[in-house]
Amino acid sequence: MSEPEAFGSFIDKWRARWPEWAVAEVFVPREHRESTLAWMALLQELTDAAWGGTDPRPGEAKLGWWAEELQGWSRGVRRHPLGQALQKLPVAWLQLAASLPSLRGSRERPVDADDACAQVRGFAEVVAGIEQGLFGGQTQDAIGVITWGLLLQRLAHHPGDAAPLQVLARSGEAGAAAEWTRQLAARSSTRGATKPRRLLTALSQARARRGEAVQPVPAMQALWTCWRAARG
Repeated sequence: MSEPEAFGSFIDKWRARWPEWAVAEVFVPREHRESTLAWMALLQELTDAAWGGTDPRPGEAKLGWWAEELQGWSRGVRRHPLGQALQKLPVAWLQLAASLPSLRGSRERPVDADDACAQVRGFAEVVAGIEQGLFGGQTQDAIGVITWGLLLQRLAHHPGDAAPLQVLARSGEAGAAAEWTRQLAARSSTRGATKPRRLLTALSQARARRGEAVQPVPAMQALWTCWRAARG
């Protein structure tokens, strides 16, 4: 497989999870579209490694590899196909690499909502700083947007231990995921984030509010959701 084909396969993998992006990306400035896709695909690779599977060890090894890869990007060296679009950008790759142990630690079931936020906040802070550099136009509130967005995505795609113990105790095993989804959808916001982040978070919220966090929203709903998010 050629490097462009390998790059495209990771973009396709992300698009398969977010087919609504075909609607959303028309609201992203043309000059940011490729970097947005590559960046979101990279975050998907990192979070899937942190949260996926029943055995944490393969993911830990993958995150270790990614830490080395991102350190290489800081020196102008790349191996992963996503580096084709990302490595050349002025991004604090060393900071992102240094945040991966905290992301790995977020696999543990949190005690409550505050603990859930604390688990991913260090990673969210680094992501917020990078996104401001890449896409501009965000405030300190973006850290909260990204924090809640990460928790929504973890619950949607890696629900195993995502619901906090407090929610589990109150709602039981059968109702914990639905209750945590409701809480996340109610608390998450798009205010203060970059336009790509607002769009993705708004789509996550729309899915969660329908009670189908992994199911794409219909095209017309996606259009309306993204139009409102793009306006800020």
